[in-house]
Amino acid sequence: MDLPNRQGHLTYSTLVHPGDTWEDMWESVRTYVPRVKERVAPNEPFGVSLRLSASSAETLVNDSKARDELKKFLADNDMYLYTVNAFPYGPFKGRIVKEEVYEPDWRSRERTEYTINVAEVLGDVAPEGSAPSIQSAPLGFKPRVTGPDVVSRYTENVLRVVSHLVGLEARTGRAVGLALEPEPYCFLETTDEAVDYFTNHLYTGAAAETVARSAGIPISEAQVALRRHVGVVYDICHQAVEYEDIAASLQKLVDAGIPVFKLQEAAAVHVPEVTQETVDALAKYAATIYLTQTIEKKDGRFTKFLNLEDAFEAWRTDPGPREWRTHIHVPVFLDDLGPFRTTRFAIEDALRFHKANPLSRQLEIETYTWDVLPDNLKTGDIVDYVCREIEWVREQVV
Repeated sequence: MDLPNRQGHLTYSTLVHPGDTWEDMWESVRTYVPRVKERVAPNEPFGVSLRLSASSAETLVNDSKARDELKKFLADNDMYLYTVNAFPYGPFKGRIVKEEVYEPDWRSRERTEYTINVAEVLGDVAPEGSAPSIQSAPLGFKPRVTGPDVVSRYTENVLRVVSHLVGLEARTGRAVGLALEPEPYCFLETTDEAVDYFTNHLYTGAAAETVARSAGIPISEAQVALRRHVGVVYDICHQAVEYEDIAASLQKLVDAGIPVFKLQEAAAVHVPEVTQETVDALAKYAATIYLTQTIEKKDGRFTKFLNLEDAFEAWRTDPGPREWRTHIHVPVFLDDLGPFRTTRFAIEDALRFHKANPLSRQLEIETYTWDVLPDNLKTGDIVDYVCREIEWVREQVV
């Protein structure tokens, strides 16, 4: 839905539904999205965020009939596509994912071709004249970045995609944006790291020359194209886990001229004071197929753990006062989970910033963890849960 006062389009991520194949995603879209629209936007167009795995993107890019069927469904239901989640390449539901979610990473031909396929789908299905986004991985898993050659390969493939997007816009009228998503334990992790990478690798004269040669445009146009076609997804949960001041973080992106193609509302688990009670309560959250990156603040110093289990071990070895923030997406409308809290305050900070200084045309709620959340956090069915999240976010910005 299109929010008033230049606040952008608001929807939820269909990553919450089954969707590892196009058949699964197509069934999920038809089953759930019209029910959500009827509840939250019965008399206005409703924007859709589509999760496309690599196999789904390949299916759609090679099957014009399937794309036509999708376009007809969207038109018949007064919906429009404005963003695709192309972060998880393969299966994401019902199996252990952990750090393999970043594979293949941005040094690979597979990740590049997958992203180009998604762009082609958007070029056909998104409304003409629109600027849809592709949400993508933060280049790679940080422990696997073994040297500058890896970073160079990342950049080479990102620029290849940018060049393709320049041509796609000329052919279709859709200005698709590649949105890289910083995340804990990844090459793009903090806001400062994102600013450094964009400034020193993507928004450079050398990058513009590369795009100019590949896309067949003047360097002056390539410099504009880089900012038009590559930016970030700002997942509020991720930067809250990093203990970043959200308003200051967003201002850094503005000052660096890095577009926020999508502002993603998500909340993490926040333990202001770790105790044995909270450790025991967190155990049920640790039993998950996803990574649970945790950052500990103790005696003014920060320690990173890849999973909650690692933080538990540190606690058992040396108990004492500390704070934890953990990358587990929990309902955005909650700030109190009983024995601990959430980082909903960070969403409130981001939306205050956005309300005063609209920085993105795309807002999206991404609580994809319904299937693994403890039962006490599930109120009603998935449609009830999604609608409650949308209504809460809408209340913050209107």
